[in-house]
Amino acid sequence: MQREPAGTPDASLPPMPAARQGRVSVWRYWKLFRQDILSAQPAHLYRAWMAEMRTPFFRSYLCNDPALVDQILRRRWRDFPKSERIRVGLKPLLGESIFISNGPLWERQRRIIDPAFEGGRLRSVFPRMWDSGVALTGRLRPLADGRPVEIEAHASHVAMDVIFRTLFSVPIENETAMAAFRTFRDYQSTQPVATVAALLPRPAWMPRLHRRRTRQTARAIRTLIKGLVDARAAEIAAGTAPDDLATKIMTTPDPETGETFARDEMIDQVAIFFLAGHETSAAALGWALYLLARHPDWQERVAAEAWAEIDPERIYFSTLSRLRLSRAVFREAMRLYPPVPMFVREARCPVTFRNRPVRPGAQVIVSPWHLHRHERLWERPHAFDPGRWETPNGRARLRDAYIPFSIGPRVCPGSAFAMAEGPLILSLLVRAFRFERIVGRDPVPVAHLTVRSRNGIHLRLWPRAAPPPSGAGGPDDEGRRATIAEEGK
Repeated sequence: MQREPAGTPDASLPPMPAARQGRVSVWRYWKLFRQDILSAQPAHLYRAWMAEMRTPFFRSYLCNDPALVDQILRRRWRDFPKSERIRVGLKPLLGESIFISNGPLWERQRRIIDPAFEGGRLRSVFPRMWDSGVALTGRLRPLADGRPVEIEAHASHVAMDVIFRTLFSVPIENETAMAAFRTFRDYQSTQPVATVAALLPRPAWMPRLHRRRTRQTARAIRTLIKGLVDARAAEIAAGTAPDDLATKIMTTPDPETGETFARDEMIDQVAIFFLAGHETSAAALGWALYLLARHPDWQERVAAEAWAEIDPERIYFSTLSRLRLSRAVFREAMRLYPPVPMFVREARCPVTFRNRPVRPGAQVIVSPWHLHRHERLWERPHAFDPGRWETPNGRARLRDAYIPFSIGPRVCPGSAFAMAEGPLILSLLVRAFRFERIVGRDPVPVAHLTVRSRNGIHLRLWPRAAPPPSGAGGPDDEGRRATIAEEGK
C-alpha cells in the first residue's frame, strides 16, 4: 500500500496533528494531553497493532489489531467496561447516563432507550431534520457573498437544532434551546476529561475534584434540561405530549421490570443526547464541508447529485437512499476526523493481548483516529477519497476497521440517525452554496471531548446557480418524481 509519513505535515493531504516525537515524561505527556489528545500520541501508533504505555499509576494498552478491537468491543464487551477515569470527568454533566454507565444499570437503560431509535422512527423524524437543514440554508444565505464564514459554529448550531426538534419538538430559536446550546459550548471549553482525577488513582469513596467552571456549566445545562423534562412530564400526564423522541423514551417501560425512567434518570439521558448526538453530527458536518471545499471536484459531484435527487418543495424519506455520493463523503469525513477519537475501557479480568498479559484495572484503548488511518490496513490512509468505499480495500475496512460509532452492544443507538442527518444536511448546503477553501486558514484538528478545529473552520460561501434542466435528474426525472409523490401520500 502507498503510505504517507504519519504525523508529518503534507500540503497535499488534509491537515492532521503532528505526532509526538520520542519518549517524554509522564508530566510532559500530561501537559501535551491537556493541549490535544492526538498530538500527545507517538507516530508509531499509525503502524502498530498494539502499544503499551506505562505510568507510575496505571498501564494503558492501545489496540489497533482488528481482532483485538472486535474482542474488546463486541465478543467480550462485558469484560471491558467503560473506564472509571472517563466517568470521573463526565459525571458532573452526564450523571449515570447510558454513555458512562456499566453493568446491569447500563443494560436497563439500553432496553428503555433502544425502542426510540428503531428503524421506523427515523422516517417519522426525517421531516424535522429537513426543517433544520432548510433553516440553516436560510441563516447562511445573507453570508454567501465571499466573506470568510466560520462554518463550524453553524454546524454546531444546526446539529443542536436537530436534537431539539427531534427530541422535544422545538427549534433552536426556542429560548431554552438557545441557552442550552450556548452553555454547552462553554462546558466543552473547560476540558472536563483532562483532570488530575483522571490521572491519579483514588478510592471510590474519595470525592472527585472538578474545575469550578466545569461544575458551573454542567449544573446550568442540567437545570435547563430539568425544565424541559418537567414540562414534558406534565404534557404526558395531560395527554397533550407530541410524538417525539422525548415522549417515546419517557413512556417506554423496561420490558423486564415495567419501570420507566425517573426524572433524574431522564435528565442524565438527555444530557448525553446533547453531548453525543450533537457533537457527532456537528464535528462531522464541519469537516465534511471543509473537505469538499478542499476538493472542488467532489463538491461538484455532490452538488449535481443533490440537484438531481432533492426536490426543495417536497419532503421524501426515500431521498436518503439516493444521496450515495453525499453519504460517501460524510463517511470519509468521519474516517479522517472521527468525532470521538478514543474509546477508553478498563480490563475487568486478566487477559492476554498479542502474547502480552494485561492485568485487571489496566486501561484498554481503542482509537478510531489511529485505526481509521492505520497504514497497514488502508490504502492512502491520510488522503481524502470518498471513492474508496467502492474498492475492495474500502469495503473490507468498512467491516473491520471503521468504527466512528463504536461496534457491538455499546454501539451508539443514534448512529442511523446521524448517518441520515449528516448526508441530508450536507446535500442541502452544497445544493444551495459553493464552498471555497481559504488558503492559509486551514483548520488545525485538536481532540478534547471530540475532534474539532483549534481555531474554527473558515470557508467562503457563494450562492450556487441552478444547473440547466439536463442536470436536474435526466430524462426520467418526471417519472421518478411521480413515483415519489405517490410514496409521500
